[in-house]
Amino acid sequence: MKFHTTKMMIAATVLSFGFLGCTPQPGTEGTNTTESESGHDDHDDHDHGDHAHPSEGPHHGSLIELGNEEYHAELVHDDAAGTVTIYVLNASATEAEPIEATEVTINVKHDGTPEQFKLAATPDANDPEGKSSKFVSSDAELATHLDEEGAAPTLVLMINGKSFRGTVTHDHDDHDHDHAH
Repeated sequence: MKFHTTKMMIAATVLSFGFLGCTPQPGTEGTNTTESESGHDDHDDHDHGDHAHPSEGPHHGSLIELGNEEYHAELVHDDAAGTVTIYVLNASATEAEPIEATEVTINVKHDGTPEQFKLAATPDANDPEGKSSKFVSSDAELATHLDEEGAAPTLVLMINGKSFRGTVTHDHDDHDHDHAH
């Protein structure tokens, strides 16, 4: 009988250690630390310091780095709605960062000539009064120019009194087109 009780206690101890190994440590809930899932495989050519951000924004758009990773913006090109939307995001590109701006600008080149397009502030429901994290343009010309070779689009905006410029690396896979490239 004593031998059977000892076996049961050993089995219970082994099982409890097995369950403890699967329990998230405090402060790690939802944390994803594997390199292949952090998005760094896509842009290992620059240093992100001690933080990681996703390879796409929360709205499944292309990310735009602002400053030295101080902020990010996300570009969502919706052909069905005929809109181009910029979302201003925090440094980790995971949460909205409402700013005091009535518009942001995207500069593009069309046939070698620079053009500017303004995207109007369209505050999200969670944005505080007088601030916006979302900027929208329904200009079909902007949507077309973003897809052109050599357009070299650049986002320009002010955050907390500081000017930021970010290169738009528009990913043609993040939306559907009715026309061929």
